[in-house]
Amino acid sequence: MSTELLTREQFQKVLPKDVRSRVSDEVIDGINKLLAQPELRDSFRENLLSFGSVMADGKFKLQSYIDACRYVSYKLMGSGALESYIKTFPDRYQRLLNEGTDDKSISAYASAYNKTILVNKIFEQTLVPTHVLNADIYQKAINTQAYLMMNANSEKVRTDAANSILNALKRPEVSKMELDISYKEDKTLSDLRVATQALVEQQKRMLEEKIINAKDIAEAVIISKEVEYVD
Repeated sequence: MSTELLTREQFQKVLPKDVRSRVSDEVIDGINKLLAQPELRDSFRENLLSFGSVMADGKFKLQSYIDACRYVSYKLMGSGALESYIKTFPDRYQRLLNEGTDDKSISAYASAYNKTILVNKIFEQTLVPTHVLNADIYQKAINTQAYLMMNANSEKVRTDAANSILNALKRPEVSKMELDISYKEDKTLSDLRVATQALVEQQKRMLEEKIINAKDIAEAVIISKEVEYVD
């Protein structure tokens, strides 16, 4: 169990560079007061130092990140949304009580906070992939199939076990990289399309009226206007 205080340098190290300057001594003091609570000490500290990457897009305030980590820590320790909300924001909860806010409304506030983008970004970081969480079970299943493949009396059972192992342990397929190329049409392309269509219609009309022939069109020179680009 870690009882060390969190230093400014430790916290800054796990945050994106453009967020580090926001870590003041006041912020660190506030965090360490929370870490003094035995209930929060390990989980809250670990979460603060693990999920700083969610701040990379610059959308969230540093204090909001600290609050969300605190809230998620309570949730991961088994508290419900309302209880975690009250523990995370005791002053806010007391203010709501003083204002006569009913329990249903307070629960609604807690539920809304539980659905916020920042809270859910942190929750996503805490989730362990199923294949990692159940790695031991996966290996036991492979071992069982291997035993059946080698020792089962039934040929079908041995064959099914062998096929199961082949499917489970086959080399990953190389997926083709798809290149998605798109462009945004601007006024220049639109004008060019209109001009080209007009030229085609004009040449078609002149052919019909026998003003020009196909040889004239083939040998025609299109004069383009030079555009001077200025840096």
